[in-house]
Amino acid sequence: MNAFSKVIAVSVAMLSSAATLALDLKQGEALVNERCSACHKPGVMGAPKMGNKADWEPRAAQGYKTLLEHGMKGLNGMPPKGGAVDVSDEVFESAVTFLLQSAGVLEQAKSGKAAPAAAKKADPKPAAPAKQETAVTAKAMQSAEGKQKVKPALKFNRLMKSAEEWNPPPYEDGIHDPEGEGAYALQPPKELFESLPKAPSGNRVDWVKALEGGAITPRYDRTDPSKQPFVMDLNIVREVKGFMPDVVYPHKQHTEWLDCSNCHPDIFIPKKGANQISMAAILMGEKCGVCHGKVAFPVSECRKCHSKNKTQPVGIKQ
Repeated sequence: MNAFSKVIAVSVAMLSSAATLALDLKQGEALVNERCSACHKPGVMGAPKMGNKADWEPRAAQGYKTLLEHGMKGLNGMPPKGGAVDVSDEVFESAVTFLLQSAGVLEQAKSGKAAPAAAKKADPKPAAPAKQETAVTAKAMQSAEGKQKVKPALKFNRLMKSAEEWNPPPYEDGIHDPEGEGAYALQPPKELFESLPKAPSGNRVDWVKALEGGAITPRYDRTDPSKQPFVMDLNIVREVKGFMPDVVYPHKQHTEWLDCSNCHPDIFIPKKGANQISMAAILMGEKCGVCHGKVAFPVSECRKCHSKNKTQPVGIKQ
């Protein structure tokens, strides 16, 4: 093979490689937009945001191989392959590459080096030593340092509070007037709820069980105590992509509390295929999030909704 032929062969190989890379990145971009963006676009639960270099730089410093391994196996709140276990390893890797490239940290990740830090200014000359502190002053300072308040953890859902934070007495709840006598006459919620079925979240009461067991008998009409609710015993099953069980929406438990007009048509259009629902939307207070996380159990109670196991393992084709 002469020199000219070698040049042609190398050029063709490079063009083929570039075309393959472009195709892979297009597949990766499609996967990111279809699946990954639900969490990485808004930054749900600390996920690095798409295109945000500051979010991705600390991760890129771990190296491309480590990042890919974390993505494949799952890390913290992210499931293996971000839940897209039905796609090939090559397509998933192209999605990781696309995310890193869109944030401008792909080369940093491949080198595995941290981004250069800004140059530090020279420390100023130490000031003249002050008078020696007394033992009492030093002890007081140590005590003050020990009592420094720790910044509370970020709570993305207001119903995810500890049990101690819930159900304060009326004069401490921030709703009733603590100066009014009536606030002290009302029965404290913790005392009132003591006999009701317990729940692990919210105000620690399982209201569905309380209603079913007859522990509470709410009035369904303000003026007519004999009126009964229109209860629809119908389950809607929504298939979920990835490894999580499918979602079951029970109309019975909802219509025991609410009228149909509370949800339809403003929140949910009563037509098959007309409602696009995602965890990101729910966390941002849309769709199910209009109530859940505010006046109903929070999204931390995964199995309350994801309650129908799949008929066959994800990714296995017959």
